[in-house]
Amino acid sequence: MSDSDPERMFEMQPQRPPEDRLERWVERDVDAVCALDPDGRIALVNSAAARLFGRRREQLVGCLLGIPLSRANGVELQLPRDGAEPATVELVQLGEEGGRRWIKLRDITALALVRDQLDQARIRYELVESAANDGLWHWDLASDRAHFSPRWREILGLAERELDDSVGEWLERVHPEDRERVQDELRTHLEGLSARFESEHRLMHESGAWRWVLCRGLAERNHERKATHLAGSLSDITSRKLAEDQLAHRAFYDSLTELPNRALFLDRLRHALRRAARRKDYSFAVLFLDIDRFKVINDSLGHMAGDRLLVMIARRLELSLRPGDSVARLGGDEFTVLLEGIQDAGDAIKIADRIHAELLAPFNISGHELFVSSSIGIATSSTGYQRPEDVLRDADTAMYRAKAAGRARHALFDTAMHAHAVQQLQIERDLRRAIERHEMHVHFQPIVSLASGRITSFEALVRWTHPERGAISPGEFIPIAEETGLIVPLGRWVLRQSCLELASWQRKLSDPSPCTLSVNLSSKQLNQPDLAHQIAQILVETGIRGEQIQLEITESAILEHPDAAKSILLKLKDLGLRLSIDDFGTGYSSLAYLQRFPIDSLKIDRSFIQHLGRERGIESDDARIARTIVMIGRNLGKSVVAEGVETEAQLSLMRAVDCDYAQGYFFSRAVDGDAARDLLSAGRRW
Repeated sequence: MSDSDPERMFEMQPQRPPEDRLERWVERDVDAVCALDPDGRIALVNSAAARLFGRRREQLVGCLLGIPLSRANGVELQLPRDGAEPATVELVQLGEEGGRRWIKLRDITALALVRDQLDQARIRYELVESAANDGLWHWDLASDRAHFSPRWREILGLAERELDDSVGEWLERVHPEDRERVQDELRTHLEGLSARFESEHRLMHESGAWRWVLCRGLAERNHERKATHLAGSLSDITSRKLAEDQLAHRAFYDSLTELPNRALFLDRLRHALRRAARRKDYSFAVLFLDIDRFKVINDSLGHMAGDRLLVMIARRLELSLRPGDSVARLGGDEFTVLLEGIQDAGDAIKIADRIHAELLAPFNISGHELFVSSSIGIATSSTGYQRPEDVLRDADTAMYRAKAAGRARHALFDTAMHAHAVQQLQIERDLRRAIERHEMHVHFQPIVSLASGRITSFEALVRWTHPERGAISPGEFIPIAEETGLIVPLGRWVLRQSCLELASWQRKLSDPSPCTLSVNLSSKQLNQPDLAHQIAQILVETGIRGEQIQLEITESAILEHPDAAKSILLKLKDLGLRLSIDDFGTGYSSLAYLQRFPIDSLKIDRSFIQHLGRERGIESDDARIARTIVMIGRNLGKSVVAEGVETEAQLSLMRAVDCDYAQGYFFSRAVDGDAARDLLSAGRRW
């Protein structure tokens, strides 16, 4: 305070100046100063007081001030002013001098306005704080104390008294797995290395449960760019996290079995490949499982039963594995297993055997006792894979090799299998062009009546002469044609060529005896709604009558979609075609099916014929089966054909059981059209 300040002057009692000097000092004061007489009337004012009251100085002298002076210093008053808004003043009593009472009126209107605005802002903040969905917080770094809004506390189930303003207690509530990361994120922002603080982590709720939160904050910095305060918000994102977890679960887990799906399995396999690349002592194996004949079960009992079976299989697979192994469902009836930390392929084979054993026990579904087996392909890390898809591909290839060997088998992948798979792919590509390049031919194998000993029919069999590989076995290309759907155009071509050949025989033979042709019909052809129309067109174009053609269909083809199959078979019968069940005795047909479908004949599978005549003759098991099939056919009014007759003893046994027809190498191999016509014209009897 300077020595010209009136307040200072009144304190300096021993050195009080003369009155005129006091008045000069008062005049220089920026605040309003008044001298009051004993009656409380204004005796003297400075210019600042005149401006405050809004009057001239001479107008103020003699006026009553109207302010109770008994109040203590520092009191705020509303001072009325002529023609202006009241002023807010702070009363300061300076003391008495010369019979006058001196007072100072400090104009704090602007300060009061700012203070009111701050109060309003505080009220609004408190309203926002209480109404906000997010919790708000403020951290004073100097004192290391924090303020938490009611909503912040509510998110964590805390009452006002249950959490002090300690930042340490806040951080202690962070999940142990998240705490170090949160502290690093805080430190990064406080050091000015990030634009803002933002962190998703878990906080302990008062109930003991963990709540996922999104914490955001922004630092206030001083002129040295050092953080002094940190303020922000806290959002409860538990519901969002749960939804994200559910979406992630759906993205990486099979909805039916709750096993990992292909995406998650490939990810785990990718990590296994990386470990194998880093560590020479680490090995793994992949098992690729396919459930044998699952489609038959699915189609016969329905998809709901099939789904229940898949779930039960999944649980058994989990029981078969070691801790740390992974099992996944790729889709359909295909499962994969990742075996980590194995010593060699022998460990993988042991697990495969364990899986086979686990699946041996029957599954009881809706009162049906089902026996299930699987074919398993095995690929190990010793091959030196780079991509997880390649491991899966080779395990899949090995699985098909196992399936080809029979049910409940496993096979270990080797490079020869890959070469074979590449060759199969080449066959598929070449097969697509084989018909248009005239590489396909139809050969005919005679079917002989055992009553007359004469040829009464031929089975049409497709042959492929590859320009580079020569003759390719039907057993090699027919499964590929089935798998790719090429069997449909191929089957249609075989039927047309067979009818054209039969028409040619009829024209060229001087005395054509009655002859029919048997043509195989695949399951994919049978599933075509316009099959009857296609065949009718071929018959018209070639001039062949329907009764001259017999279509051979496997039991499994009929069972895939029995209702649809029956409808199509009835349409084929309307064309006069004869229908035969091929490979009878190897599938699941029952007498009820034989009565339900319009079948004319049964063909005994060659597996029941090939061992006949070696021992026990007519009393052997195979002979009894053949005799039973013949009896079934006879009792149901259906003719029976024995397939695969190669010896005279087998022919004699078939005659002994009263079989109607036979075919096989004993009579002739499949020959081309000209040779077949010659056999027919020769009229030979067996």
